[in-house]
Amino acid sequence: MPAWFLYTAYALVFVLASTALFFFTMTRGALIMRAALGRSGEDAAHVYPLYSNMRLIRFVDFQPLIAAILLFQYDRLVSAITSGLHQTDLGGKDVLITSCAFGNVIPRVVTAAIESGARRVLIADIIQNELDHAHTKVSDYAGQLQFLQENATAMKQADGSVAVNVIFFLLHELPHALKDEALREAGRVLAPGGKLYLAEFHRPSPWVLRALSWTYFKVFEPLGLALWDTHDPLKLLAAQGGFTCERHTVFFGNFQILVATKQPAP
Repeated sequence: MPAWFLYTAYALVFVLASTALFFFTMTRGALIMRAALGRSGEDAAHVYPLYSNMRLIRFVDFQPLIAAILLFQYDRLVSAITSGLHQTDLGGKDVLITSCAFGNVIPRVVTAAIESGARRVLIADIIQNELDHAHTKVSDYAGQLQFLQENATAMKQADGSVAVNVIFFLLHELPHALKDEALREAGRVLAPGGKLYLAEFHRPSPWVLRALSWTYFKVFEPLGLALWDTHDPLKLLAAQGGFTCERHTVFFGNFQILVATKQPAP
């Protein structure tokens, strides 16, 4: 076997192992350490250092990397949301983005909302550094944006105050008890007829992909597996009542977009 091939293989293994170790340290490893230090009861205890340390935020928020983490389905998922926004008359209404996310989802959602007539876009996150970082991506719409440091499970917006609420890959990182609370808050702030757009992981259909996804969650993000069954967001919303829901899955069922429309009170 040629020496160059062996060196290339060794280098590839080293890069992959180093990347896996880095992400483990910055995700599940951080949760284990916080639990050991008795800090699990803090409001932001479930937030990974990747989303709180500004240097790490800037280091990781690289569009090709984020696309690769979502198996290159990122653009497809964001497009499903922005397409829905473009088909909605948001004239004079407010749109809420609950929790910041890496990549270009925030500028694309903001642009689609403003182009559809939204009066204002509210961007809420529990971590101020995430809000500061998001602000750099949407400076063109500064006069129509409001950045709010808020907890997704205890929002300060009034009941029925927004026409659209967008949640992009937040639930899988929340402790199970908070998943339901976040969805209740997401629905509470929606006006009757308003829509919740929720992008998340989903249980894949092919067994090979399901096994790989299960392994990924067990190693890096153990709170995400509950989305496959006990904390399926569609089931949680159905249990709350007051919504009509549509689920669209992509990439062999590995990801989902939920569109939940809030029904008027009887």
